[in-house]
Amino acid sequence: MPAREPAVVLICGDDEFAVKERAKKVFGDWQAADPGLEQEIIAAGASNGAEALKAMAKLREALQTLPFFGTAKAVWLRDCNFLGDERAASAQAVTQTLNDLGNELKNFEGFKRGQVRLLISAGKADKRRSFYKTLEKIGGVETFAALSADDKDWADRAEAVVRAALRQRRKEIGGEALSELVNRIGPNPRQLDSEVEKLCLWIGERQEIEFRDVAAICSRNKTARAFALGDALGDRDLPRLLKRLDEELWEMKSQRDGSAIGLLYGMISKIRAMLLLKEMLQEGLVRPTGDYNQFKAQLERVPRERLPADKRFNPLAINPYVLYKALPQVDKYRRDELIQAMDLLLLCNRRLVGSGLDATLLLQQTLAQIAAPRVVQSGGIQAVPV
Repeated sequence: MPAREPAVVLICGDDEFAVKERAKKVFGDWQAADPGLEQEIIAAGASNGAEALKAMAKLREALQTLPFFGTAKAVWLRDCNFLGDERAASAQAVTQTLNDLGNELKNFEGFKRGQVRLLISAGKADKRRSFYKTLEKIGGVETFAALSADDKDWADRAEAVVRAALRQRRKEIGGEALSELVNRIGPNPRQLDSEVEKLCLWIGERQEIEFRDVAAICSRNKTARAFALGDALGDRDLPRLLKRLDEELWEMKSQRDGSAIGLLYGMISKIRAMLLLKEMLQEGLVRPTGDYNQFKAQLERVPRERLPADKRFNPLAINPYVLYKALPQVDKYRRDELIQAMDLLLLCNRRLVGSGLDATLLLQQTLAQIAAPRVVQSGGIQAVPV
């Protein structure tokens, strides 16, 4: 075993898919580096303290049983779920046994002699526990946090997941197709990988996945439906907007994490993106184009010193695909209408938080006021009253 490689590796985090994929790769690399490596895999998913203790007993036994035929041995404690705040980890006996196990690993001769390697893959681990601190000192720890729509960079990280999955399959994807896929699926690495597999089968011998492929076969989950609501608002299509709103409100009834405030914030983000993009167009910083890659190239050439440092008012802090999708929509609203829309959404926010009025009615009225079609009257173009 090369001296620079740790004999003990902990791969953990609440991104279950990333943890499993990384652990498989590490174990596979160990096997490839030493074809004579003996292997032992211990299932460590425990539903109670007794099962956790049994898994640790098996681990002790595996570490102490030296390889019979090969020169080295690799042990994988797989899917461990008692290193954090899970039910199986709460028993005092489990905590004490983990502490004892950590002390044993610090002084284990098999690691020092290069005879044994240990891989632990787990869910979220408690960094305050002595077992975790021990593994940090004697080995390597890799942590994978789950993607969340609340993360500013979730789209970039999701795109990285897709690119990695495509590299494994020796396929490529166009920029617009990649962004469309990520916006359809959202921050869900497992489903993104599944959609990549589906797309690769769909295109057959063809090398590159195109936008039309994503549009033809890829799923639309909650994230995609939220974008559909924003697109209806951007298109100023009031009937479609109210229909999408009803669908979202109905879906919220069966979801714990859904809220009217969440829908409202999505609309605020959409109007803000359109307002900032309209300013960029008027300043000549970008030009209308039907090609996503050309649009991204324009954004990359925008002088950073001409934009606000505050990310809330900096259009380059917004996902480029969101801005690109808004390009044909900004002409449907005047600048003063977009400003008024922000005022209406702020008022709606205050009423949702501070009044007992029905959330559905408030959202419907607000969006109807914003997206009401304009008609030509003697005094100029005005919105149709609702």
